[in-house]
Amino acid sequence: MYKVLLKTSAQKELDALPAQARKKAAMAIDDLVHMGIHAKHTKKLQPPIDGYRMRVGEYRILFDRNEEIIVIHHISKRADAY
Repeated sequence: MYKVLLKTSAQKELDALPAQARKKAAMAIDDLVHMGIHAKHTKKLQPPIDGYRMRVGEYRILFDRNEEIIVIHHISKRADAY
């Protein structure tokens, strides 16, 4: 089980999502808590971008992992995420 921290900016982005997308993102974050980087639709990003991304419909959750802690940096539409 992992500890997930949302940066303030990521929390604001999550709160601004439409209700259906917010619900799916919350379920995806719950998957991160239980499965970490092995959760469904999670991939390591290629340099020059570090970290991982999780696909949630048309949205992306960008995060880093430090052993047992996952820090979520951004939650945004695919076109704006990278």
